[in-house]
Amino acid sequence: MTQTKSEKQDIPINIYRPKNPYVGKCISNDPLLRAGAGGQTQHVKMDISSGDLRYLEGQSIGIIPPGTDDRGKPHKLRLYSIASTRHGDDGDDKTVSLSVRRLVYQHPETGETVEGVCSSHICDLKPGDDVTITGPVGKEMLLPDDPNATIIMIATGTGIAPFRAFLWRMFKEKHEDYKFNGLAWLFFGVPNSASALYKPELEWLQYKNPQNFRLDYALSREQKNRDGGKMYIQHRMAEYADKLWNLIQKPTTHTYICGLRGMEGGIAEFMTETAAKSGVEWSEYERQMKKEDRWHVETY
Repeated sequence: MTQTKSEKQDIPINIYRPKNPYVGKCISNDPLLRAGAGGQTQHVKMDISSGDLRYLEGQSIGIIPPGTDDRGKPHKLRLYSIASTRHGDDGDDKTVSLSVRRLVYQHPETGETVEGVCSSHICDLKPGDDVTITGPVGKEMLLPDDPNATIIMIATGTGIAPFRAFLWRMFKEKHEDYKFNGLAWLFFGVPNSASALYKPELEWLQYKNPQNFRLDYALSREQKNRDGGKMYIQHRMAEYADKLWNLIQKPTTHTYICGLRGMEGGIAEFMTETAAKSGVEWSEYERQMKKEDRWHVETY
């Protein structure tokens, strides 16, 4: 039987708070995008070995950038989904990793190009630099303990971060306390194949675990949907509508959505149409799934 959040034991929350943060160090900062992708997204690994910070897959940490804002006050923290398993990328419980895209936008009044304070701070980190960390936080995106569960993951962009942690725990690490034997199915929406974060590693995991891991991309600038428009994540899911609907109704299936908030509308429309074919009102069914702790959403 799947445990609910309240039944889960020992979920670390706010071991470090903004008034008493942990200062870790950057170990490595590597680009995740390939030629042909726009912007900048980095995989940043940080040393947490000198403190008490621990975390679970699906949680987030806060990063506090140095300096002050235009009012002279210290910068506020920004939350980022953790991209590593509880054991870290090196498997030694001494690191935490993030997938961070440098935020760049036009100032609404002046029209000048502005870079996000915290995302730029993280993307510019060099090995040995200090990083001020808070957390961890979050119970919404935790994996069920059931190793035979079906895990449906729907991601756009850096929303892949928690699912990287899920998949590494399921298929890359080997632990006596968690041997995944269910089905993991990832739908990953990005503009083009060069923008697909962790693509070689994801495809290697799929190659090594063909019975337990399915991987489907929605490449909006490279692929067309069945109506000839851009291929967004809900269009890719629609190709498997009947299979997905059958899986989602299983009591051992958990569905996770992570990425830009704009993705929710298309997914809701797809789910509404799909559920209606079976005479089900999606909004009511979604509420029931949330109550059962089987429908998990974290968008920004």
